[in-house]
Order: sequence, then structure tokens, then C-alpha cells
Amino acid sequence: MMTKLTAVASAMVLWAATANAQTYTYITYKPQGANDAHANSLQWLVEEFKKRTSGKHEIQMFWGGSVAAVGETPDALASGVGDMGDIVTPYFPDQFPLNNAIGFFIPQPLDSAGVAGAMVKWHATYPQFAEELAQDNLHAFSFRALENYGLLCKEPIASMADLKGKRIRSYGFAYPALIEAMGATPVSITTSDTYEALERSIVDCAPIGPALARGFKYDEVAKYYIEIPFGASFGHLLAVNLDTYNAMDEETRAVLDQLGKDYMVEYGRMLTADEKRVRDLWAGDLNVTVTSFPADQLKAIIEDPKVKAVREEWQAKAEAAGLPVEEIVSDLQF
Repeated sequence: MMTKLTAVASAMVLWAATANAQTYTYITYKPQGANDAHANSLQWLVEEFKKRTSGKHEIQMFWGGSVAAVGETPDALASGVGDMGDIVTPYFPDQFPLNNAIGFFIPQPLDSAGVAGAMVKWHATYPQFAEELAQDNLHAFSFRALENYGLLCKEPIASMADLKGKRIRSYGFAYPALIEAMGATPVSITTSDTYEALERSIVDCAPIGPALARGFKYDEVAKYYIEIPFGASFGHLLAVNLDTYNAMDEETRAVLDQLGKDYMVEYGRMLTADEKRVRDLWAGDLNVTVTSFPADQLKAIIEDPKVKAVREEWQAKAEAAGLPVEEIVSDLQF
């Protein structure tokens, strides 16, 4: 028979376990019902975190920008409004220039796995990448590289000559310079406004990958996808408030660190499946024509003064931070 003392001790152990349990909040602009690699991999992350902490801790998702809009997420995480969240790195090239290296080097030869691998390597090798985030009370526990980008257009494009005078959706640093070098006109438009811009012919084309094009339904109003080799876009940091991360016990922190590594593999698997599904749809009912583009024509304009100036701007910032620029840039050269 359990003694009173044993019962009290058991109750205290149970109370302590409950008291130490944590529910971490995760904020994202992605709608839960998107049913794409981004949304599905986040749901996987939630389930795996609870499983790997044996149910002691869990992550509560706040979907669809319900806590912070995409442009507000870094500040929301830094201030502790959320514990974890998605930071769309290309939207913050001035705030996180080192971690946005890929955004200054378009076109580049890396695919999604290559970009994610480069980010992992740079963070492991050069402390400046983590220090840049730490200045804003942030820590990256994983990376979400997007797919290879091409151009989704309203008309067929077969060569550089066909791009002359076209209006192309633009953002960040590299794309405006690259688009001008191609003889086209960059038009700065948000992701959410691009569908209408394509529909109303405010823009003729938008750089994007197949899975994202389907996710935003751009392929309803633009039916020509050109395999122009921009390379994969970096995409997103999976960030955690640095105070939250440091306050985790060693075991929980180790779970999150390993989960971040495993997340990239799972997300990559989902992204590959997503892209295949979309390409099958394009070849069928959606009737999107996919054509190739002469890669040598795009590679040639890397020497354009405007494109070079963007790359040199990043190199100057990296040198000022004490980074070995040539070692890093070598990963991004054809």
C-alpha cells in the first residue's frame, strides 16, 4: 500500500514535471490549409517536437499571419511575441545582409539542397552569420531553401531577345539589376499582389518555382513557364528567440538542434514531391507550357556592371564583417 509520504512525493514529482513543461509558440504567415511543402513540413515539425520530447514540451502554431505579418516577424520574435517563426530572408537584405547572401547572387548554380547545405556550412564555419542574428536576439535552428526558380510568363519566351521591354516582377537587390541587364523592366510588387498584376498585365512575367506558382495560383493567369536557370532562392530562416533558446534545458535544446537538421531533409522530400505534382498538373488539366532557355545567355550577363555592382555590395559588407569572401563566393559561381 502506498504510504502518505510516497503519495506526497509522487504528487510533487508530477507537479514538477507539469511545471517544467513548456508550450512554445511558432508564428508564420503561411496558411495552415495551403497543403504545400511549407505548411506540411511545419505540421511535421510540431508533431516531431512533441514526440521527441516525449510529450513534455510542444509547439503551438499561429498560422496565416495571425500574430505578425511577414514583414513584422523578425521584430515579433526578437521581442518575444513569438518563440519561433519563419523569417523570409530576402525581405530583409539590409537587416540580415550576411544571411541573405544568396539574394545578392542571382543567378547562381545551387539547387534547393545545395543552398540549404551552403547555409548550414556557413553558419558552422563562420560565427559572423550567427552573430548577425544574435544582434536581433535571434538564432537560426534550421533553413528552408526554396526550389529552383524560372520565369512564369503570359507569353512564350525563347531567348534574351524576347525579354526586351517585358515588365517583370522584382524584389530584393539582385533581381532588379538582373532584370535590367536582360533588357526588361523590373516592377516591385509584393507576392500577394502578383496574381492580380499578372492577370491585369501590369507585369508580363514573375520569377518563381513551379510549386510556389501553383501555391499562389499564378499559373491560372500565366501559362508559360521558362526554365531560365536562376538557381534556387534561399527563402527562410526557421528562427527562435535567442533568450528562449538559451533558457531551454540542454536536452530540449539538443532536440531542437537535431530537429532543425532533420527538418531540412523532410522539407526537401516534400518540396520535390510538390514540384513533381505541379508539373504533372501543368502537363494535364492546367495546360501550362514549359520551355527551356539558353543558359549561356543568362550566364553571360553576370558580367553586366549592374549585376556585378550588387555582388560587390555584398562582398564589401562581408569583408567588413571579417569574412573570407572568396571562399564563400566560390560556392555561388558557375
